Amino acid sequence: MERFSGQGRGSSAADGTAWGPADPAGQRTVRALLACGVAAGLLFVGVFLGTGAVRADYDPVRHPVSSLALGDTGWTQTAAFIASGLLMAAFAVGLRRALGTGRASVWGPLLIGLWGVGLIGAGIYTTDPVSGYPPGTADLLTEYSPHGLLHDLFSTPVFLAPPAACVLFALRFVGERRYGWAAYSVATAVGFTAATVLASLGFGQVSGFADLGGLLQRIALVTGFAWAALLAVRALRTPSEVPLRGARG
Repeated sequence: MERFSGQGRGSSAADGTAWGPADPAGQRTVRALLACGVAAGLLFVGVFLGTGAVRADYDPVRHPVSSLALGDTGWTQTAAFIASGLLMAAFAVGLRRALGTGRASVWGPLLIGLWGVGLIGAGIYTTDPVSGYPPGTADLLTEYSPHGLLHDLFSTPVFLAPPAACVLFALRFVGERRYGWAAYSVATAVGFTAATVLASLGFGQVSGFADLGGLLQRIALVTGFAWAALLAVRALRTPSEVPLRGARG
């Protein structure tokens, strides 16, 4: 019987390893926290796809997601940053309680929590214009404003924490002999990192990438949020197979 917090496919449920707290109310709380991992991606991706498609003078293929927070209607993307960050932080708490012990049981949720904190900070502090949006601004950012610098600092864990978490969980899945999940996690880390690097070249106005920066960034973000959502779904499907803490037989 597979368990999310177990040490392998062959381990028995009679060893007392538990998923979450012993009381049913506590387990409901953990499940609600895990569900936040699905909601975060749906909210964030849904908002930037929707607003990016209808914003005047905005090109989703060229311009970064953060630029949607600029302008009179930028509050929608700002709210998406903050709300999604809070949901990711809640997911991290639920994941920590669900994992039990073993590889990635501490650092995995911590990295996902940092991802959430980064989203919150990136929402509070608005980006500087880049790649020619809003119209009339320069393509290449040459000088940061204080809020733009803080935005980029908070954005750092948004693009570094996901691939690091993927690698940690891949090691856990290898130890549990769940090689499909291990391969998927590694592929996500590689794809996310490659798309992020190429997007950065685009926003730096490197020839051949400048007109694709927004698309490449979106590929990275969708890849990362999809992995987190599927990880949450996997955890949510596990509790009924796991005994309560201290249970035997």
